[in-house]
Amino acid sequence: MCSAPTPNNILGDLATAYAGREISDVQVRTGGLIYVHTNRGLEIAESFGIQDAQAVARLAEALFLRQSVEIWTDTNAIGSVERMWEMVRNRRVIDFSCEEGALGSPVRMRVQVHLSEHGMGVTCRWLRAKINQLETLGIDPLISDSLRELMQRRFGLGLITGPTGSGKSTTLAAILDWVRRNFQKHIVTIEDPIEYRYDTMMEDPNQPQVRIPSPSLVTQQEVGRHTISYQSGLKEVLRKTPNIILIGEIRDRETMETCIEAAQTGHFVLSTLHTRGAVKTVDRILEFFPKDQQPGILHRLSETLTFVLSQGLLTGFSGRVLVTEYLQNTSEAVAAGMRAYDGSATSLADALRYKGNLRWDQSLINLYRAGHISEDVFNANLLG
Repeated sequence: MCSAPTPNNILGDLATAYAGREISDVQVRTGGLIYVHTNRGLEIAESFGIQDAQAVARLAEALFLRQSVEIWTDTNAIGSVERMWEMVRNRRVIDFSCEEGALGSPVRMRVQVHLSEHGMGVTCRWLRAKINQLETLGIDPLISDSLRELMQRRFGLGLITGPTGSGKSTTLAAILDWVRRNFQKHIVTIEDPIEYRYDTMMEDPNQPQVRIPSPSLVTQQEVGRHTISYQSGLKEVLRKTPNIILIGEIRDRETMETCIEAAQTGHFVLSTLHTRGAVKTVDRILEFFPKDQQPGILHRLSETLTFVLSQGLLTGFSGRVLVTEYLQNTSEAVAAGMRAYDGSATSLADALRYKGNLRWDQSLINLYRAGHISEDVFNANLLG
């Protein structure tokens, strides 16, 4: 086994070694091999060797020193290795964003430095600069068309759901970029961290290679840099007169309630939840609220919840493939199914069978019949 590269070029060397395989995350652990999340799944970078404690510590220090000074509201936290070690001792884990320039061109990263049984570990999420169009994501064309149509509504709540690493941010970025290029809207995002940056310019659809101003204004805010928290960002956002509000993730009852209220008062709100399937998404929303408030929440959701797109990335024969479940609230039958849902009723599951919706298991069947996934992958991901 060859010796490990130095900390200063290890990420650049990984980018070269895995060129064309869409690295999303890099996992570095003391006393272990490097693991890399690619479009082929979780791969072991054996040629990079075992990472000792010194190598991992130096990588963490190098990334910590590359973060933007704007990330800290406390200026005493800025820019020193000593400060990083003090934070690790006190907090055991630290999260920050930075730019790594050793990858050919600057790549933004979300980094977590943490401790475990074997010592220090570093996890790097590579944040993509390029925003893909909806047509390239593997989403059913009928669903893409429906999303475009629903995003033209004046108000509503749209949720993209799925586990970590299922492409939620990529789908949200594709939706917002389409709006940005086609409509005169003010889009305000509150993210942790900012994953995609939206340009103020765009290519003229009528004149190739000519750049023109985007008709939409996009205001992006990062938690910890531009606003203290999701809650404070949400309270401030309405003063910016937005048409569309993106909340990176719904984590608690207060955020969920504010999202519903913003949708009810004439805004289109987009956000994410870590759930799989439309029914599980509604279950998760209800868990935020006491039992006696849940009927009222279901009634409000029936009026505001415009769509739920639940997705997952599966290992296919030729790379990762997207499985989806889609529920659009565009008929009284679906709205009635939401109001009637009590956690055990089949009303929501029945609503998924209406025209224009897509059940998770049917999406899996389509992938299996098309020869994109194995029988084992198919069986392991059935919702039932």
